[in-house]
Amino acid sequence: MPTESKRFDVANAARLDAPERLEFLPPAEVMAALAIQPNDSIADIGAGTGYFALPMAGLAPNGAVYAVDAQDGMLDLLRKKITTEKNIHLVHAEGDSTSLKAASCSLALLANIWHEFEDHGRIVAEVKRILKPGGRVAILDWRPDVERVAGPQLDHRLPAEDAMRALANAGFSAIRSSNIGLYSWLVQASFGGV
Repeated sequence: MPTESKRFDVANAARLDAPERLEFLPPAEVMAALAIQPNDSIADIGAGTGYFALPMAGLAPNGAVYAVDAQDGMLDLLRKKITTEKNIHLVHAEGDSTSLKAASCSLALLANIWHEFEDHGRIVAEVKRILKPGGRVAILDWRPDVERVAGPQLDHRLPAEDAMRALANAGFSAIRSSNIGLYSWLVQASFGGV
């Protein structure tokens, strides 16, 4: 469960859809890095207002996007945005206990929530539980080495190496990291055989 003092407040949800966010974290750049396939079943853990869930649904028309968020207010805002994306399923749950079926997802995305969790082992264990054999995880979060133009305060941010270490300790492989957008890092890894 995230530390309440670090959880993004639904009262600030308009910032998640601000036009400047499209400039410093373009969804198309993230989608290209994720290489989503038409049949993917994706858990968007910490989906917020759907900044990534909506484009992922378009890229996986034969699959499903499970938009997981612990805040009803975020899910309500996302629900209002859904038009033709019939493959988005809203899930009210914490990121470390999603209530999704075991081995049900080919990809799990954790966008801008890694810094909110104190117990990374629990959230990584939940990701492992919901991933199919050969499934992938992508953790995107704020770089601690750039000035705070947007995002959480610098002392809440964690380096990509923390996520890489947690994934390695949990048995993930093919772990790689890259910077994405202007202020973020993206760590990706695979789990189990195909």
